[in-house]
Amino acid sequence: MEKELTCKQRINSHLKGRIEDLTDLWKDYQNGIEDNPEIGNIYEYGLSFDYVEAENRKRGYFRYQLSWGGPSDEFRFYAEGKDYKWNVDRIEYVFMDWFDGSKRTLSGDKFKLLEKIFLNLFVEVGSCQAVFDKAIED
Repeated sequence: MEKELTCKQRINSHLKGRIEDLTDLWKDYQNGIEDNPEIGNIYEYGLSFDYVEAENRKRGYFRYQLSWGGPSDEFRFYAEGKDYKWNVDRIEYVFMDWFDGSKRTLSGDKFKLLEKIFLNLFVEVGSCQAVFDKAIED
């Protein structure tokens, strides 16, 4: 029987695939292309966008959840701000599968791509402020 790979062993290939998809979708979005025949459109790519409060962590974060179950993956945006102005200072990609998980902190071009998506698709339209306000009200 073949041994299942850990999340730490699998995360790089999953992150690479997500970055490739989002790069293509971002280019399509910038060029006014509504749908990519292979992966859809940037508005429907993820499952959800919400804010996770700090609780037992130092900071809360905005979660862009891409898949759920086993495995699941998401981008976590650590941002400061208020009144619809948010500044991202850290972005993590998190890959999880049944009692196992791994994360990578993005830098360079990967960080820039996700920062653009965050600012254009979540901050500018008010989603960040809305999910933040909802989270702290509950």
